[in-house]
Amino acid sequence: MASSSGSKAEFIVGGKYKLVRKIGSGSFGDIYLAINITNGEVSRGGSARCWEFSAAVFSSWWNTGPHRAACARERVNVVFLCSQEVAVKLESQKARHPQLLYESKLYKILQGGVGIPHIRWYGQEKDYNVLVMDLLGPSLEDLFNFCSRRFTMKTVLMLADQMISRIEYVHTKNFIHRDIKPDNFLMGIGRHCNKCSDSAVGKRKRGVAVSSSQDPPFSGLNQLFLIDFGLAKKYRDNRTRQHIPYREDKNLTGTARYASINAHLGIEQSRRDDMESLGYVLMYFNRTSLPWQGLKAATKKQKYEKISEKKMSTPVEVLCKGFPAEFAMYLNYCRGLRFEEAPDYMYLRQLFRILFRTLNHQYDYTFDWTMLKQKAAQQGASSGGQGQQAQTPTGKQTDKSKPNMKGF
Repeated sequence: MASSSGSKAEFIVGGKYKLVRKIGSGSFGDIYLAINITNGEVSRGGSARCWEFSAAVFSSWWNTGPHRAACARERVNVVFLCSQEVAVKLESQKARHPQLLYESKLYKILQGGVGIPHIRWYGQEKDYNVLVMDLLGPSLEDLFNFCSRRFTMKTVLMLADQMISRIEYVHTKNFIHRDIKPDNFLMGIGRHCNKCSDSAVGKRKRGVAVSSSQDPPFSGLNQLFLIDFGLAKKYRDNRTRQHIPYREDKNLTGTARYASINAHLGIEQSRRDDMESLGYVLMYFNRTSLPWQGLKAATKKQKYEKISEKKMSTPVEVLCKGFPAEFAMYLNYCRGLRFEEAPDYMYLRQLFRILFRTLNHQYDYTFDWTMLKQKAAQQGASSGGQGQQAQTPTGKQTDKSKPNMKGF
């Protein structure tokens, strides 16, 4: 595992990606921001649109001093940031349970799907397995914190629509994710829109109107990406469509907070479990926390047992009390699915789309953080942005040297 960002100052992977600094870490290793150094000098100029967008992303979202200064200094730096930055995952070749090669193969299978990061390169460099992929924006966990751990119903419903579609796509490729959580959903940064709007795809075919007006242009800024397939598993054969067998002797895989009840009980996971986990994520956003958070235990095993007990003893209606009935309907549906049964993804999307329309929301991709960023940008412009420390919506000072990118 990489020990520090400093030790990687001159580390170049794949012959062209130079590591800049560490932006995250996990059980597998570290994630670095890197720059493609083979594109030569960056010409001056660029569009005002690129300038404005980059300033918003790198100062308002990540609050990083160097990027902020670059944006304020000259356009050439902003265009450089827009076009050449990538994310690099490093995994020690001595890792006890290496997973990066497996993850890279799975990404290749998923390439081309809406909200799937583009893979640039995989290989070995020095003592590391290396995966180079598109640089994305903050995770939903980061944005939840940025919004003072409060999402409006409009934001939750717009996210739910895309999240269901991301999971459905992975399932169509014969894999289950097995670690659905806010940290593993990242927003794009404006240049990675690999398909058109989810809500627009096949809309005429389905006869579904998400809003009274036409959907706005779908940009990478609005697009949600699903990442981290290290725990993903093939649940059926590509050719025969034979489903994996039912078993009851499995250890818990994934994150206990969002794990399905069946996963806690040691039952082999299938498509239903990804969907149930998503239900807990949505209620986490609605409630700010889940009833089984913060439980104390002497060991990890005992903590998992307590989480399982609390989860099983909390009726769906209690979990979803005070929120639209559609959330309880969603969870009850997912818990009622059989092991091999294919979820009705369209039905689940429709639950939330109809609710969205009933609440008279406009599908304009204006998320809660969009409003906060605009407000912060306006305040920064009025104050001149001179000598001020970046702040979160709660007013707490943040470390500008480290972008909040955990879960990348």
